[in-house]
Amino acid sequence: MSSQENGGAEPGPDSVGPSTPSSTKNDAITGDVLTVTIGATVPTGFEHTAAEEVKEKIGVDARIGKDRGRIYFPITTDKLFQVHLLKSVDNLFVVVEEDDFYQFKESKEDTLREMQQLASKLPWTNALEVWKLNGTLKKRKGYRKRGNGTKVKSNAEATDATVAETEQQELPQAESAAENQTKAESTADRETSTQDSEEAEPEAKLIKFRVTCNRAGDKHSFTSNEAARDFGGAVQEFFQWKADMTKFDIEVLLNIHKEEVVIGIALTEESLHRRNISHFGPTTLRSTLCYGMLRLCKPQASDIIIDPMCGTGAIPLEGAIEFNSSFYVAGDNNDMAVNRTVNNVSHIQRRRADKGSASGLPIDTVQWDLCNLPIRTGSVDIVITDMPFGKRMGSRKKNWDLYPPCLREMARVCTPGTGKAVLLTQDKKCFTKAISRMGGLWRRLHTVWVNVGGLHAGVYLLKRTEAVFGQTPEDVHESRETVNAEGDEKGAEELS
Repeated sequence: MSSQENGGAEPGPDSVGPSTPSSTKNDAITGDVLTVTIGATVPTGFEHTAAEEVKEKIGVDARIGKDRGRIYFPITTDKLFQVHLLKSVDNLFVVVEEDDFYQFKESKEDTLREMQQLASKLPWTNALEVWKLNGTLKKRKGYRKRGNGTKVKSNAEATDATVAETEQQELPQAESAAENQTKAESTADRETSTQDSEEAEPEAKLIKFRVTCNRAGDKHSFTSNEAARDFGGAVQEFFQWKADMTKFDIEVLLNIHKEEVVIGIALTEESLHRRNISHFGPTTLRSTLCYGMLRLCKPQASDIIIDPMCGTGAIPLEGAIEFNSSFYVAGDNNDMAVNRTVNNVSHIQRRRADKGSASGLPIDTVQWDLCNLPIRTGSVDIVITDMPFGKRMGSRKKNWDLYPPCLREMARVCTPGTGKAVLLTQDKKCFTKAISRMGGLWRRLHTVWVNVGGLHAGVYLLKRTEAVFGQTPEDVHESRETVNAEGDEKGAEELS
């Protein structure tokens, strides 16, 4: 079985094999409506932001998991569609069972044998019902279907459901008209279709599955592959499903974090962060991370928000869609980046127009020098951007020359006293040094530590001081050469 983290599976046939009649401690049945626990993976560091969104949009309290990057919240099946509308979560799964203090055996053989026995004892019933219901919701809301080789970069919007329902309603009408015109042909076709369905019925009931194990902790006597293999073998024997690592219908998740064990069934085939962007660059941010950064700065109506290093425009585009009462300006000094942003904005506008909704977005794109912005002093409410890490783009050495004048120019265009900046960077030493020299212009309020492609980075929330630009020592740009000339040996050691 697989031990790599992937998205959820596309739902398969309705038949789910045998199941146990019991339910988990977090699941309850009320009439035809089930109450289950949904788990969601979120960008590491933005767990509280995701919990706030769940409370705001679904009205329930979310619990932050012991393992970073996960939240859990209860929901009734009549509101299941709402979880797919969340913008801060990556992947969704329904919890089958969770144990906060699972007692692992000392020997590997005993532990794996116990995992094999666990499969037949789990309360699968409610989770499998949610999995089936989730399949119908995904189809109705226009999610990507299996077999499509191209990757869909966007999550379904509310308007997608209307279009999908309209298409499903038009198809039976067309078939009904054909029956009225050629009744005899229709009868023959139905007989043929019945025979084909009877022949295909045994194959349709065969469900393919895989088990994905995500394990964290150094005191386990087994590996992720061993746990997925033995637990998956027991699941296969219990349900009589067929194991398939790639073309699977159900993905069973075995999440182990130290002593915590959570077993679930995936509800998403691919991460929900795959939205908005159609033209990618070398450092394109996940839309879920962009959403978390935007919520951190709390955009207000009529705010002017700029991204001076927009890249592909992921941040301002997410803002223009989700916080559309503000106006966004996306800019970059690289013409290729500007073209990607323009193409991404055009893609979203065409998609919205095709769905029958208003295609206009409160966003504009320009090419500029980020250290000499063509913007009036004190006219911007929020600056939000992904700064160069010095890894894939630029270098650590260049950052020492880039960060100070960049922060100075951001301070110039920001409104004194109320302006804010939300800046993402992995070059923490250079950024901290640059901010320390901007103490008269910027005040650091909060830092969120996140994981960006395996790199430990920080999202810094800054507040513009009331100091008038041009009247503080920080207004004078100190280049890297000046710093070295003053004997800043510590900075040189950090650079090396």
